[in-house]
Amino acid sequence: MSAPLIRRSAAELADALASGETTSVALTQAHLDRIAEVDGPVHAFLHVDAEGALAAAEASDARRAAGSPASALDGVPIAVKDVLATEGLPTTCGSRILEGWIPPYDATVVARLKAAGLPILGKTNMDEFAMGSSTEHSAYGPTRNPWDLERIPGGSGGGSAAALAAFEAPLALGTDTGGSIRQPGAVTGTVGVKPTYGAVSRYGLVAMANSLDQVGPVTRTVLDAALLQELVGGHDPLDSTSIADPLPSLVDAARQGAGGDLAGLRVGVIRELSGEGYQDGVLARFQHGVDLLVAAGAEVVEVSCPSFVHALATYYLIMPCEVSSNLAKFDAMRYGLRVQPEGIASPSAEEVMRASRDAGFGDEVKRRIVLGTYALSSGYYDAYYGTAQRVRTLIKGDFDAAFGQVDVLVSPTSPTTAFKLGEKLDDPLAMYLNDLATIPANLAGVPGLSLPAGLADDTGLPVGFQVLAPVMADDRVYRVGAALEAALESEWGGPLLAQAPALEGAAR
Repeated sequence: MSAPLIRRSAAELADALASGETTSVALTQAHLDRIAEVDGPVHAFLHVDAEGALAAAEASDARRAAGSPASALDGVPIAVKDVLATEGLPTTCGSRILEGWIPPYDATVVARLKAAGLPILGKTNMDEFAMGSSTEHSAYGPTRNPWDLERIPGGSGGGSAAALAAFEAPLALGTDTGGSIRQPGAVTGTVGVKPTYGAVSRYGLVAMANSLDQVGPVTRTVLDAALLQELVGGHDPLDSTSIADPLPSLVDAARQGAGGDLAGLRVGVIRELSGEGYQDGVLARFQHGVDLLVAAGAEVVEVSCPSFVHALATYYLIMPCEVSSNLAKFDAMRYGLRVQPEGIASPSAEEVMRASRDAGFGDEVKRRIVLGTYALSSGYYDAYYGTAQRVRTLIKGDFDAAFGQVDVLVSPTSPTTAFKLGEKLDDPLAMYLNDLATIPANLAGVPGLSLPAGLADDTGLPVGFQVLAPVMADDRVYRVGAALEAALESEWGGPLLAQAPALEGAAR
């Protein structure tokens, strides 16, 4: 008996649509029904567009009936992180300051989804303006991890990852500034990819930190991620940071890797991204993944990247500086929330702006604005921001030196499994440490993929395995990721998510 529609991968659903086994309307409705059934406790979505999704599904079915599908994924529904502009649908970035804002245009990646015929189910929850590692900083309430509703789903893109883990969507888009696709993937047992910086357009992405932000796929399999990145990626003249040169075929790389042969591949284990601060269960699952790569024919060596120990501090100087600059535009003058100051009959523009930003921004956003403004201020710019940029150059140099020795680098994706809601909410430094292993890739612009490595023995929760490759070598992370995925699923007898406990009140 075949698996229910909502449990199948996007590639399998595309095949089912192509063969006529199902229709996009039936598929889309099945996921909308699933959202209605389980999203109350999970809270993966901020906005569900049932009418728009079904209309797009009907159009997809008409194209397939005419023998002219728009793409291989035509008719497969998708969810979109609420930091990407969607014409006619709310885009709030998880913040009160943008509550009710409906963009007049689509982000390039959203326009490409529509052109390819993917029905958009809705917008997913996130930490406010993508600032957080747990999706607890959303102004609209936290998202919960489908593996354990008392635990976080990662962040900032916990909504997209939770939607996949709860079988509410087969595909999703996220954004990754310091690990916001990969870290949620690690703690929810899903696949998350940060492409090479500039390989996927950022036009229409509400920026947190321009030099770090990157749109990428959130999926349940490595092949699905490759299909989605190829669909939304490629040069965009609307994005000045977009790379003009094409990437090697990602889908071919994933299919090749799934064959399990990694003979001749050199894999570097990053010394600085393991050991102290990492849970024993995380390290055990990571080591097992490394052993499977060796069994597949890869040569594994330890590689040192000494500047990585400074990556966290470097990131938390550069990122707030860019945040301070980017969020200055939310001034209550043109769009978004506007608050009239109490007790002032005729307030000035500055007084309205102050009251609106105070009411519209949450504590974490305010914290990063203040940090960034301070670091950019006269007398401190060179000491803080300038120094951080110089260390960033050292981190890039460490990557270059490492990739002179090996083809890919590997590490745990996150130092821990999912922690409990509220556990680190009042301790920003403890929260920031969750990005320890993912941040270096954003600082250097290299691609990174996280895939499920299994369940930690000490917590029984998912662990992520991270693969990193040189700039423009995204195909390598897909090849290695698919090979490891195939080996692990052979041991498990199927996907890791098949082992997830049932959500209360919902058959899994």
